[in-house]
Amino acid sequence: MIKITGRRIVAAMLAALGMCSGLAMAASATVRLDYQHGGNAKSEHYAMERVVIEPLPWPGNPKKAIDDTDRGNNKFEVRDAATGALLYSRGFSTVFAEWQSTDEAAQLDRSFQESLRFPKPEKPVKVSVLKRDAENRFVPVWSVQVDTDAQGVIRKQPDSGLKPIKVHYSGPSEEKVDLLILGDGYTAAEMQKFEADAKRLTEHLFSVAPFKQRANDFNVWALAVPTPESGISRPSTGVYHASALGSSYDIFGSERYVLTLDNAALRGIAQNAPYEFIEILVNNKTYGGGGIFGQFSTAAAGSDWSNYLFVHEFGHHFAGLADEYYTSPVAYQSTGEFKEPWEPNATALKDPSRLKWKKYVNASTPLPTPWPKQVYDDASRAYQKKRAELRAQNRPESEMNELFTKDLARSTALLNSAKHRHDVGAFEGANYESTGYFRPEMQCIMFDRSEKFCHVCHDAIINIIDLYSR
Repeated sequence: MIKITGRRIVAAMLAALGMCSGLAMAASATVRLDYQHGGNAKSEHYAMERVVIEPLPWPGNPKKAIDDTDRGNNKFEVRDAATGALLYSRGFSTVFAEWQSTDEAAQLDRSFQESLRFPKPEKPVKVSVLKRDAENRFVPVWSVQVDTDAQGVIRKQPDSGLKPIKVHYSGPSEEKVDLLILGDGYTAAEMQKFEADAKRLTEHLFSVAPFKQRANDFNVWALAVPTPESGISRPSTGVYHASALGSSYDIFGSERYVLTLDNAALRGIAQNAPYEFIEILVNNKTYGGGGIFGQFSTAAAGSDWSNYLFVHEFGHHFAGLADEYYTSPVAYQSTGEFKEPWEPNATALKDPSRLKWKKYVNASTPLPTPWPKQVYDDASRAYQKKRAELRAQNRPESEMNELFTKDLARSTALLNSAKHRHDVGAFEGANYESTGYFRPEMQCIMFDRSEKFCHVCHDAIINIIDLYSR
């Protein structure tokens, strides 16, 4: 008779867990796969650059290695090279896909560096990138064999000397969502301002539901590399500033779109803090921001609308939420096709009986759901014309802020008097399109500069919090 002690039982259970996950027992290091993603409007290709072992341990929850949220235009999978067992997966979207929808993509080829991060496996793996097809199914588009113990893997990097600021701490990284706030356009003399901006916007994030109720599931860190000049580049006005992250306005020709296209710089700085999500604060007063699911988001910290920008853009990056507005000009060029979006808060409503958020809809609410769209659109055309004039004339930002305030008051008053104001339904106008796409409620942070997420967006955010926290 074999006597099995409590210690042996625990050891056996841990060993079994390690065999099932393939990563859980060895997730002590963070692997980053850097690659090039290029092409044009009709084609794309990939090429591996390098494999890096980042300086900090893997911050993620080893028990939640597989992504079941079905978000992103892409997904990547890490599988055991010998057995094919799925070890890790995450959905994401890309800067390349944003660019691929612009006019420029029809004229030339471009390449963008991207990165995939995952916990270090014990054995060689196959890393695959998948992309949605016309039916929204993920299909493989590129794969590469990776041996994280190979001689060519970068294991040592120069000490950057960068130390993150602990803005909001709730517990060990593997049990929490780790958000890293990076600063760009802050001089050495403005480092205290950056810290104050990061703390102020973190406090605002945790005043908005559902982040408010789940604040204890987050850690927030802050990090900034000083720049020679205050603020970032704004090429449409002839302003060019060197900065560590290379953030800029006017991305893809949209004056308010702020991104960095320097992924190498972004990852080189971010790797000095525990993180799963990144928001970049740019030290500018001009309204602007951007957000890409699973990559990063940006917000102008000096704008009068910084609170809204921080939360709205984080909604894109964190939860894969679609823009619900459709009257503002964007770099995106419509194809005229209205296929069902993967984003949880937009639909083409091909079949109302199968509406993705039908569980929130009362039986008495009609689909599509009527709302004062014509009145809203007429006023929005006048508002957008004035907005374009102010930017073309490079008028003071105070005039733009005044216009934004009046527009929000006008639209809120209009929607407050509408019959289905507080109903979840299918309201036409979303995803940059006036017709053909529908949003869940009349008003939401993803629709205008209001203060609340709709029910659908609220729960979509909770799904992601649950994926990363314990």
